[in-house]
Amino acid sequence: MTKGTILLVEDNRDDELLTLRAFSKNRIANPIAVVRDGEEALDYLFARGSFAERDTQDQPTIILLDLKLPKLNGHEVLKAIREEETTKLIPVIILTTSLEDEDVIRSYELGANSYIRKPVDFSEFVSAVQMLGTYWLLLNKSPQSR
Repeated sequence: MTKGTILLVEDNRDDELLTLRAFSKNRIANPIAVVRDGEEALDYLFARGSFAERDTQDQPTIILLDLKLPKLNGHEVLKAIREEETTKLIPVIILTTSLEDEDVIRSYELGANSYIRKPVDFSEFVSAVQMLGTYWLLLNKSPQSR
């Protein structure tokens, strides 16, 4: 699969490990950058704070974004991503446990490309990650960075 970086925005270490394990089981070899709160996600994307030396021309291929995050929630992060010229076209996949209709609607209103509920069962999660990787990293054609 393509080797662009995947940005995983996840505050739960168990969910982080499950996601990384599912990517590994599916032989998705893309580099994965992990940040643990909404503020850190924006610092990473906009090369601020501890990520000030990061090249903003090298943006992630996709962003996997949890909604329930400390500091800034996923909706606030998504809004900021879509408002910035350098990040507005990056595919953002909401990856969350929430099935609240309000969360789904708000995510799409703010420009999410997809909304995936994290399956509780690991084998289901591995299957979901395989489909995610096949579509978003292999089949999907994203616009080139500006």
